[in-house]
Amino acid sequence: MSEQDSGAGLSRKGLNAGAVGLLGATVIGISCVAPAYTLTAALGPTVAAVGVQVPAVILVGFLPMLLVAFGYRELNRAMPDSGTSFTWATRAFGPVIGWMGGWGLIAATVLVLSNTAGIAVDFLYLLLSQILRDPGIAQLTLHPFINVATCLVFMALGTWISCRGMEATKTVQYVLVGFQMLVLLAFGLVGLWRVYNGGGFDPLEVRWEWFNPFAVSSFSAFAAGLSLSIFIFWGWDVTLTLNEETRGARSTPGQAATATVVTTVLMYLLVATACIAFAGVGAEGVGLGNPDIQGNVFFALARPFFGPFAAIMALAVLVSSAASLQSTIVSPARTLLAMGHYNALPAAFGRVNPRYKTPAFATIVSTSFSSAFYAVMRFVSENVLSDTITALGIMICFYYSITAFASVWYFRRQWFKSVSNAVFQLIFPLIGGLILAALFLTTTLDSMDPEYGSGSHIGGLGLVFIIGVGLIVLGLALMTWMMWRQPGFFRQETLTKGVSDGREDQSLDELPC
Repeated sequence: MSEQDSGAGLSRKGLNAGAVGLLGATVIGISCVAPAYTLTAALGPTVAAVGVQVPAVILVGFLPMLLVAFGYRELNRAMPDSGTSFTWATRAFGPVIGWMGGWGLIAATVLVLSNTAGIAVDFLYLLLSQILRDPGIAQLTLHPFINVATCLVFMALGTWISCRGMEATKTVQYVLVGFQMLVLLAFGLVGLWRVYNGGGFDPLEVRWEWFNPFAVSSFSAFAAGLSLSIFIFWGWDVTLTLNEETRGARSTPGQAATATVVTTVLMYLLVATACIAFAGVGAEGVGLGNPDIQGNVFFALARPFFGPFAAIMALAVLVSSAASLQSTIVSPARTLLAMGHYNALPAAFGRVNPRYKTPAFATIVSTSFSSAFYAVMRFVSENVLSDTITALGIMICFYYSITAFASVWYFRRQWFKSVSNAVFQLIFPLIGGLILAALFLTTTLDSMDPEYGSGSHIGGLGLVFIIGVGLIVLGLALMTWMMWRQPGFFRQETLTKGVSDGREDQSLDELPC
């Protein structure tokens, strides 16, 4: 690919081309999704919403992710650019929607970083308390100064690894993700084995109706469960932001995204089914309907499943959150890099470290903002912190739906040239985008209720609504400022709006492998 393609404005950014293969990209994708820590936090609330139909809701939540992933794959095949949502939405809809698409990704991932680091802190001290048999150690996480200091150490370590390049990132992820997935596999199989042999707290026979979404008691319960299941799949798109560093830039990231989503859904179904079959959905003891354990289901079930080796589950969740912290850093850094490269942000964001070929400046800025946010919110109010995480659902649906619609619109001249085009460039991304857009609108309206989330509110409006909509308004304000400071991008001087006519793929030289 030439240094700058005259037709589109797309160009390389100096990243380490060919550093990651299909396996490496898939591992990083799974790491970003973080199955262990995501499921231990989401399984209980999902059971509270839909009961034994958790597997059904997981499958339904998987569907829009898979459909959108096909749209991402098609866009990446035509335009393998590390800016992903930002670049693709700009090419399809123009600079304003493109800028906001990039902002949605950045806001979501930067805020998730703070939550991921916080989870790592909690499980570090929980693991130490189990190993040393001192329950008091687990309480250290409640001390704001200790909690924030430990969180900053995790953030600094993740930033350092990310700045040293994809080779370092990939090596770390192979170890952390491999361990996490092996423990989850063992957890699911052991749970089913115990039920099969007559064990279990409140054992239930596994039934096919658990996988039937039409068996959910009400639409409101179904919508609540679906919102939670959407969250547990978030993060797979990090594989696409690696496209300029991947061998086979046009094909490998899309394959890795599909492999990430499919692997994750299979693991979720195994573990969720095992937990429900073993513990039931009652509100007593380790029943999954017990509100006292819903924030950390795996901790409650670790000893009944693993006996004296229960601490391995806490280690798996710690490893999961630490791995996710490090891999999640990849996505906002490369989006910021692309935005700086195309003059949608100050030029400093477009710089790449000449030694490691990483967006070091963008990486440090994103993790610094995330660290500062976590530190302030930890001291101000844990309700604000938890409501911010809830508001992430709004941002996730916001930028995923923009990207899905970008796929549909960008390929509009190609829809009916083949069956494959009609399916993967029109039908699948359109359905996925519509589902996520509907969830975006539904969640935004529901979050106006002052009782939504933690129950915190300002002026009668729920805090989740204020945070979610406030992030979008903040993005609009920053974009307006950049229009004044660097108008070239918004005049399409660096990246132009366009449409695929089937020949652009050939006009873009393949990224080096």
